[in-house]
Amino acid sequence: MAKFSTLESRLLPMPIDNIDTDQIIPARFLKTTTKDGLDKQLFCDWRYDASGNPKPDFILNTPRAQGAAVLLAGDNFGCGSSREHAPWALTQFGFRAVISTSFADIFKNNSLKNGLLPIVVDKATHAKLMAAAADEAAAVKLDLASQTMTLPDGDSVTFPVDAFAKHCLLEGIDELGYIQQHEAQIAAYEASRVFTLNTLAAS
Repeated sequence: MAKFSTLESRLLPMPIDNIDTDQIIPARFLKTTTKDGLDKQLFCDWRYDASGNPKPDFILNTPRAQGAAVLLAGDNFGCGSSREHAPWALTQFGFRAVISTSFADIFKNNSLKNGLLPIVVDKATHAKLMAAAADEAAAVKLDLASQTMTLPDGDSVTFPVDAFAKHCLLEGIDELGYIQQHEAQIAAYEASRVFTLNTLAAS
């Protein structure tokens, strides 16, 4: 997982409320256990017509989507059923952060575990970002360490992040990677336990 420290990116607006995980990545694509190809299936039912051809007016099919790493979504993003494939598909497309006024808890947790930063902003800031996104060049700067976002007009706001998830994102590790960082301490503890048990057995 790539480290997340700072990021500057153009905004890709998708001003739709209650986008659920089945819209992000339809259930028929959940049989895969790898992330390969999920970028092509992201928002599949909105993105392609009945013949499988890209709809030219859908935001992901427009030139401004190329290289955009921040998705500006509507309220309650990621609601619906739990599936890690949703953040997988988003990150495979190139997104590193999603901005919304609220996220479904399961999607939020899955995102943080898979290198995707969900940023919650208030309604006024969200409206300001949506207005700014009318300009295709509008960009934000994210600083995870300070938990700040610089808006296109230069103003900055702070955003909340769980402390453990923040540490993992900054280090570019998942929960298993976090455990592996402490292998020496774990081995020392296990060795001390074996010594203690052997001592008790001998006494």
